[in-house]
Amino acid sequence: MNMTDDKKIMSIVLEDGSIDEVEVLLSFEFTDTKKEYIVYTKNETDEAGNVTIYVASLIRSEGEDPKLGSVETDEEWSRIKNVLKELAKDDDKEQ
Repeated sequence: MNMTDDKKIMSIVLEDGSIDEVEVLLSFEFTDTKKEYIVYTKNETDEAGNVTIYVASLIRSEGEDPKLGSVETDEEWSRIKNVLKELAKDDDKEQ
């Protein structure tokens, strides 16, 4: 991961071997499951002007670079959404 202007930039190697540079917004771990997640963006916007974000699980294997995995269950998605909602509330309070 590279740090530029307080942004965390991560390179993702895609299945076809090409590299995608993305901005890491957040990473966190659920202490009960020990599963790690990463929230990132390619700074794309939708029709309404909202920035598209992506969420992936982070898979670490000893001696290898971390890999991105999927979010597999509805329970995981629900918990991740709750984290994002809480962060959005905190962000609104700071502004």
